Amino acid sequence: MIGEQSVETMTTSLFSEEHEIFRATARRYFERECLPYAEEWEKRGIVDREAWTKAAEYGVLCMTVDPAYGGAGVDALYPVILLEEQVRTGAPPIGLSVHSDIVAPYIELYGSERQKQRCLPRMAAGEWIGAIAMSEPSTGSDLRAVQTTARRVSDGYLINGRKTFITNGHLADLIVLVARTDNEAEEPGISLFLIETNGLAGLQRGRKLDKIGQKASDTAELFFDDVLVPHANLLGEREGRGFAQLMDRLVYERLLTGVVAVASMEKAVSLTTDYAKVRHAFGRPILHFQNTRFKLAESLTLAAVARSFLNKCIGDYMRGELSAEKAAMLKWWTTEQQCHVVDECLQLHGGYGYMREFPIARLWADSRVAKIYAGTNEIMKEVIGRAL
Repeated sequence: MIGEQSVETMTTSLFSEEHEIFRATARRYFERECLPYAEEWEKRGIVDREAWTKAAEYGVLCMTVDPAYGGAGVDALYPVILLEEQVRTGAPPIGLSVHSDIVAPYIELYGSERQKQRCLPRMAAGEWIGAIAMSEPSTGSDLRAVQTTARRVSDGYLINGRKTFITNGHLADLIVLVARTDNEAEEPGISLFLIETNGLAGLQRGRKLDKIGQKASDTAELFFDDVLVPHANLLGEREGRGFAQLMDRLVYERLLTGVVAVASMEKAVSLTTDYAKVRHAFGRPILHFQNTRFKLAESLTLAAVARSFLNKCIGDYMRGELSAEKAAMLKWWTTEQQCHVVDECLQLHGGYGYMREFPIARLWADSRVAKIYAGTNEIMKEVIGRAL
């Protein structure tokens, strides 16, 4: 019976014995290398680089990348497990997924052999930290409206513009940059570039942005003032392919957003069930009150339904069958339920739920952005609606 087990231990046939062995490794990494430093990182708004080199030692960076380029060549379930264990252990989000599951695949899928050989082994070893620069002060989900430009000159591309909300922006050694290369094209004249930041003239990193949640993960503004990069740093064989490349990869990004959403729902229910068993009011545990049981019953049911839909989408993705509209459905619905369930669980904690020393408070603050990043939920509904 569901009531006799923690919601966190719900299993699925998607995972093999090898996957579960890796799950134990992922949990050890977060418990030993992240949790002890979480409070310090959140105060500073940035993690130690050692967390990245330790991640490499544990084998949790760039796992799906081909072994020829320093990865492990494993399937897409390994990043799913890593994200689940980050949530389940209560470790702070520190940008690992952006690095391994967003930036690295752009290079492996669209990069030249030289680009792959140069970048991916360094990323897998934690020597280089990756970021992707899409959003701008006046451009978020509408990537067609990107204003940052990359003008071709004799010895490379001159890049000018401003980016914001860039995860890993302060630590990044390598940035996948979205820039406009053709203002006259009928289709979006957008291209992707690899930006190696070390000693790069014209690149400035602005202040660390002060966020509501996910405080340990640094988020930056980036300024490009006549930044010159070689022609060889164009990602892809020709200009103008950037928008298609972005759309291709957003399906996976939205799937992973759903993974975090469902794991967060399950974590919230587990935390609150445990709390309700020990917190007393009017002479008895608050779990004995009907309102508490009903709220937890509703939240547990939403988490179970979300898990079922997520597993279906993961299976579809593994078979190459996950459509853009279904990924949008997953991202929209699960993040809406994530915020609802975590908020209900915080309410059951009463005043303690508002204290950051309680895990539910941090989970609540970390969850809110899920309805915004990877495309706002309003955009998700538009993607779904266009497919009708």
